[in-house]
Amino acid sequence: MNLAWRAMTVDERGQFDKDGYLIIRGALSPEEVDFYRSAIERVYVRHTPGEAMHLLSAVRNCPDLVGLLDHPAVFGYVWSTLGWNAHVHHSHIDVHPRVAEREPSWWHWHQDGGRQNRELETDPRPRLSVKLAYWFSDLAEPGRGNLTIVPGSHKTNWLPGPPRRDLEWPQPPGAVEVTVNPGDVLFFDRRIWHARSDNYSDITRKVAFIGYTYRWITIRDEVADLPAQPWWHNASPVQRQLLGHAGDGTGDHAWGHFPDTTPLYGELAGRGLLDSSIPALIP
Repeated sequence: MNLAWRAMTVDERGQFDKDGYLIIRGALSPEEVDFYRSAIERVYVRHTPGEAMHLLSAVRNCPDLVGLLDHPAVFGYVWSTLGWNAHVHHSHIDVHPRVAEREPSWWHWHQDGGRQNRELETDPRPRLSVKLAYWFSDLAEPGRGNLTIVPGSHKTNWLPGPPRRDLEWPQPPGAVEVTVNPGDVLFFDRRIWHARSDNYSDITRKVAFIGYTYRWITIRDEVADLPAQPWWHNASPVQRQLLGHAGDGTGDHAWGHFPDTTPLYGELAGRGLLDSSIPALIP
């Protein structure tokens, strides 16, 4: 069975709603880990070798990562949550080698979404987007630049923090470092409070983040020139939708009024997966 077309189970949905994240262990095969890690390393040596790298527009800058957009082991979590009218709005590749000297204190804790967290007035704020984090380094122990999260904090609008980000301040109560192996994937709600920890180990932290939202929310990634790229026509219709270029101009648009012309809708409809109990999947 192609797991890309398996919906979240009731238990998975319950855990995700409660904790704000799921860890999918061993989502990538060892061969896939080697392939994608090598692709990231080739990009890294062209950009900031030896230094930390936070490179936006992951597939635009590393086309070999296109297979991560709808990877069969984890894509089902995305459409089960957001439905068929979704795209990738924000993605990045992160490489963090060992930090030679202890860095100055800085309050890194945040929810994804930027101004959404100032301009939306509800409590809790709406989910709006989810993220997949593909891990390509051995972060099975804390202290290796692990992502730090507060489980269940996705329904909390504010964390008690310092009056200035540069003041030393204790970690939020309940904070944990996510420990993962190469090939593991973290699926998380954008609202979960999280922060990258510093890497004081000899292991270089390598990870790709793919963020998904509704197509009526603008894309932050650089995607305007993608149809001119040589690899573009090898991408599937669903991958092109995720990269913001679905449709031929005869009906499909980001508002989702014409589901029959939206590739992901067609895939789900053809497989009988438009579960009417999930509002985002209703045509």
